[in-house]
Amino acid sequence: MFKLVGEAVNTALALKPLVANANHCEVVIAPPFTAIKSVADKLEGSNIHVSAQNLATETKHGAHTGEVCGDMLKDAGCSHVIIGHSERRAMYGDTDAVVNRKIRAAFNFGLTPIVCIGETLEERDSGNAESVVASQLERSLAELTASDLVRIVLAYEPVWAIGTGRTATPTQAQQIHAFIRQWISQKFDQASAEGLRILYGGSVKPDNIADLMAEADIDGALVGGASLEADSFSKIVNYIR
Repeated sequence: MFKLVGEAVNTALALKPLVANANHCEVVIAPPFTAIKSVADKLEGSNIHVSAQNLATETKHGAHTGEVCGDMLKDAGCSHVIIGHSERRAMYGDTDAVVNRKIRAAFNFGLTPIVCIGETLEERDSGNAESVVASQLERSLAELTASDLVRIVLAYEPVWAIGTGRTATPTQAQQIHAFIRQWISQKFDQASAEGLRILYGGSVKPDNIADLMAEADIDGALVGGASLEADSFSKIVNYIR
């Protein structure tokens, strides 16, 4: 919940030339709902995609006060949507079952879901990080097929490393990313596991992105605070591998 419309537009316009030559990755930004249309219009024709931070489980318009339907996001210029971010799970009751419904809603409107999973500090310290992540995967991706999985981006965000300045070491992040890929290979197939993009999210900054991205199973980053300024975000996008 950052930036008024003008601030969001200015940040997007500042970012646009800084990542114009980034052809090694997809660049996606997720402004607040109120700024999506204005930002998307300014970025039309650029290599920057626009995401929403959430969407409704419902796929038909109706009496759902306060919700935003996927076709409204698409109409405003979104191509992606973040689903199941830890703050949505912790503060607003987005269970794995809700995440599953939102993934299906995103598919219904041709949006690419960026699906977030990750354990709390208590769960990690008790040695349950992998079992928690496995449970989230099992329920969030319930009844999806291998062809569905091609349309998803996963984001591993250890809750204990979000906004705390405490980052999972590259080794810790790689361990969970490798676990996720192995789980996907067993649940779906090896091709799906190899093709799945798994982002790391948790206090990603310009000074740690290269070390994180050097790991075999980390395919990108879900950037929080460091994405609020065009300069710092562009340094993350343009890191030298």
